Amino acid sequence: MTYTITEKILRAHTDKKSIAPGDFIYAKIDLALGNDITAPIAIQEFEATGAKKVFNKRKIALVPDHFTPAKDRKSAEQAKILQGFARKHKIVNYFEIGRVGVEHALLPEIGLVGPGDLIIGADSHTCTYGALGAFSTGIGSTDLAAGFITGCVWLKVPETIKFIYSGKLKKWVGGKDLVLHTIGDIGVDGALYMAMEFTGEAIRALSMDDRFAMCNMAIEAGGKSGIIEPDEVTRKYIRSEGRKVKGVFYKSDEGARYCKTIEYDVNKIEPQVSAPHLPSNSGPVSKFRKINIDQSVIGSCTNGRISDLRIAAKILKGKKVNSRVRLVIIPATQKIYSQAIKEGLADIFLNAGGVFSTPSCGPCLGGHLGILASGEKAIATTNRNFRGRMGHPDSEVYLSNPAVAAASAIKGRIAHPEEA
Repeated sequence: MTYTITEKILRAHTDKKSIAPGDFIYAKIDLALGNDITAPIAIQEFEATGAKKVFNKRKIALVPDHFTPAKDRKSAEQAKILQGFARKHKIVNYFEIGRVGVEHALLPEIGLVGPGDLIIGADSHTCTYGALGAFSTGIGSTDLAAGFITGCVWLKVPETIKFIYSGKLKKWVGGKDLVLHTIGDIGVDGALYMAMEFTGEAIRALSMDDRFAMCNMAIEAGGKSGIIEPDEVTRKYIRSEGRKVKGVFYKSDEGARYCKTIEYDVNKIEPQVSAPHLPSNSGPVSKFRKINIDQSVIGSCTNGRISDLRIAAKILKGKKVNSRVRLVIIPATQKIYSQAIKEGLADIFLNAGGVFSTPSCGPCLGGHLGILASGEKAIATTNRNFRGRMGHPDSEVYLSNPAVAAASAIKGRIAHPEEA
């Protein structure tokens, strides 16, 4: 029997000899993840069952990243619940302030996830880790509680859509643009409960940061997961900077079953922008050049990595942010924050008139550090632009890559990087 990479990973985590799309499986997990919004609910459910211990104190990660540093009393209480649970059960991978980062950037950075893993997280963007060749997916808080107890998860084996990207990327075009273009093409439910397998010469040429950006947004097309076959780029990443990740390098078989195959010529793809209030409202940046903005946000689990900050700094160096615009830059982890300082990127942002903040999800979900007022418009490197996502219901969010967000901050309107 032939299998896709997703089916191979799922089968390896069960006792089944064969599986097929639509099968329900009870699979062992390699990591269960919760944050300061979702984990308190899971902890409440865990305790309601009367469970006395977690399945494995090393295979749970708790990352209070959404409202931290605590913005108010309620967020402080949420973080305290995680802290108490972590101490009670001696959870090894609990990340308090000073160690914390945006979860989907932090876990790969420290080597907690790797190729061939099965990862569940009570956060929809858990699909990020598919960039490493893992099966990772978002679940509900009650499922997370069950995972804490049993170390397993019930799943339906998803069908797989194969996306093939050929050609060479244009300047200022990256993984964020490819995935925005794809979501714009298939729609927000175009891959509903399906694995999105990204492949082709353009994907193989992408850096890990660009691969993370693509898999991160699989959920915005309704995907159960996003995944990229691990290769030498993956191998170098998981072995670099002291990471000790073993991993299993699965790949799809020739003749594997796909419900659909979609092909793109990336030579035709320009930097993309998604208009309110759906990520699928995407098109080339040239369509949006008359849109004035009040704020530009560069960060998040999609585009808050060091390469993203380097791209933004390249645009902003020696320039000034438009007087009508607030520029908020949020590195995704402490390590990225430190590296940005060492490389002089932080100085570039500050000299341009921007704010360089501590790692946090911040304004991405309307948390803090850049909430929008009524009628305000923002361009952001985040992953969602739903109504009210970044603040007031009458505000608007446009999604883009870091280069477009930086150029727009300078021009005071949505702009192509070449205009800056």
